[in-house]
This record gives sequence, structure tokens and C-alpha cells, in this order.
Amino acid sequence: MKTILRTITLLGVAVLLMGCPQTKEDKDLSETLKQYETIVRWAQWDAAANFISPEYQKDHPISRLEMDRLRLFRVTQYILRSSAPIDNGDGLIQVVELHIFNKNQARERTIIDEQYWKYDQQRERWLLHSGLPDPTQKSY
Repeated sequence: MKTILRTITLLGVAVLLMGCPQTKEDKDLSETLKQYETIVRWAQWDAAANFISPEYQKDHPISRLEMDRLRLFRVTQYILRSSAPIDNGDGLIQVVELHIFNKNQARERTIIDEQYWKYDQQRERWLLHSGLPDPTQKSY
């Protein structure tokens, strides 16, 4: 009986350890994704822009029109559809389904946001290299 309990306890600990982030970068990624999701859920688009890599922003500046357009929407659902590590773990592709409600038209739409996250060694943080969601894309 003690052997069975010990085995069950060890299995439980192993399962818990497998669910925990393995490295500092993994933990940082998990926290970054959680923060970004919260900010997007609350439609805090200016704060969401702070997650974008400065290099990406330099090549793809966010226009005032784009920000004003995003401010017309409230996010009603943020659903993670897929997530896959790339670049030997230094990058992540994440596909998110967003249900967005247009305040002016009182209509909800569904869009897909493909996010490319990359770990920045110099800044020691994960940054978005794909920009903010595009509410003008075709609804699904």
C-alpha cells in the first residue's frame, strides 16, 4: 500500500513538474502571453503596442488610422487556437481567434490573429514581431 501511495505521489509531482516552465525564457513567455492576452481582452491597444518589437515597428509603423480603427472594437473572446515553438525555441507562432464587437455598428465579428513572438536576448524579453490584430480582415 505504501509503495502504491509513493508511486502515485511521485507521478503527481512529475506531472506538476512537466506542466511548469522549464527555463526562465519559458516562464517569461508564459507571463508575456498572459499579459498580452489580458491587455487585448480589455482592448487597451496602446498598451498592446508596447509588446511589439522596436525593429518591427520601424519597418511597420502603426498609423493613427490603424489605432483609431482598433479603438472602435471591444474584444469579447480571445481563444488560443494553436501555438508552436520555432527557431529552436527562440520563437513562437500563435494563432488566436478574436471575437470583436464594433461599438459603432453594434456587431460582433470573428478574426484570426497570427502572432509571431521572438525572444530578444539583448532586452531579455519576448517581443511581438507581427503587429496588432487587423480588424479589417475578412470575418470568419
